[in-house]
Amino acid sequence: MNTRLERLLDRERARYAELHPRSASAYANAKNLFGRTPMTWMAKQAGGFPLYLASARGARVTDLDGHTYIDLCLGDTGAMAGHSPAPVVEAVQKRFKDLGGATAMLPTEDAAWVGEELTRRFGLPQWSLALTATDANRWAIRLARAITGRPKILVNSYCYHGSVDESLIVVGPDGTPQIREGNVGAPVDTRVTSRVAEYNDPHRLAQELEHGDVAAVLMEPALTNIGIVLPEPGYLEKVRELTRAHGTLLINDETHTFSAGPGGCTRAWSLDPDIVTIGKAIGGGVPVGAYGLSQEVSERIEARTDLDLIDMGGVGGTLAGNALSVAATRATLEHVLTDEAMAGMTALGTYLAEGTRQAIATMPWSVAQVGARAEYRFANPAPRTGGESHAAENPALDDYLHVYAANRGILLTPFHNMALVCPETTQEDIDAHLEVLEAAVKELEQDG
Repeated sequence: MNTRLERLLDRERARYAELHPRSASAYANAKNLFGRTPMTWMAKQAGGFPLYLASARGARVTDLDGHTYIDLCLGDTGAMAGHSPAPVVEAVQKRFKDLGGATAMLPTEDAAWVGEELTRRFGLPQWSLALTATDANRWAIRLARAITGRPKILVNSYCYHGSVDESLIVVGPDGTPQIREGNVGAPVDTRVTSRVAEYNDPHRLAQELEHGDVAAVLMEPALTNIGIVLPEPGYLEKVRELTRAHGTLLINDETHTFSAGPGGCTRAWSLDPDIVTIGKAIGGGVPVGAYGLSQEVSERIEARTDLDLIDMGGVGGTLAGNALSVAATRATLEHVLTDEAMAGMTALGTYLAEGTRQAIATMPWSVAQVGARAEYRFANPAPRTGGESHAAENPALDDYLHVYAANRGILLTPFHNMALVCPETTQEDIDAHLEVLEAAVKELEQDG
């Protein structure tokens, strides 16, 4: 870390501690929570401890110390509909309080509406519900293995598909597959279950598929969790061509790339996957996930009378498809993340991306956008693979920009410098963020 960056980061962390004594105290006293947080990654905060939530509405979050922030993190996409949107609040209250019954192992008519709407948006005719996108991916993988009779799943290096065991594999510096650093308690060596290719590398993809043992390629249409990495012209079309040629299913994980529009990248970029998985945003903050199947895939599954899809076959969960989650999902898709609202979010995302390019124009960085989501990376030209994006990481610089923003009322996604807008985000909110970003960059450039 250079001396100036170190001094700036120390200064900002000291200010963060001064501003947030109640959050610091709450964190210190949470001794019976593993990692002192209800989920361990909540501890990943540039200031040294997490802000504690007091309240949130729309594009605003207020912490335990009374500070209100423009929220461009939005629960790492989980609150892309905004915090507690009124139609979702109404639907949840009606289901849980007025009608009663969050989960009863009985379907509701809302579920059929959700399936029809997801079909309209993504094009796949058959849908099943989960509680998270991680579960949706796990179940999609099981189905792909079952109907292809093949054992392996292929993913992109530094992809993100939740805690799916098969996804924790990368292309090493020498070009060989390696278990991703930090993997916790892998049941087997990931190289037994998985193959890996760099994103934007169709040649390596073809080589891996030629082994004939890959049931499915599980991929994000654009990488997001290692920093946004966009497809090069013709790459996604080549992926589809190669998977078809090798009898391999294609699963598009749209959990983050749903920001591209009402039907994610699948619709925005005219993609044709066999399976789509999604979660987070479609429930308006209430836990839900889903996976959609092409007609061919659903028919192949249904033709397998030996598969237990009802009880212990590993495809399901007691709370999946529960009435409360389904009611929230219908309200979100019908009234909040509408086609019109998402078009406005994309326009604001473009304003954000263009303004960010101007704010960082003096730095050797780059900006990428996926609809309502934009991010700057510490590399120019922009990384074209997950490996390149990983190599461009600068944790100290990342922390400085995050804590600098938080100290001035702006929340970014803790992982990288990703900003996301919701239906209630305004141009003035974006301008405030850009002003803070420009100030942070200018301080970096000043002589020590």
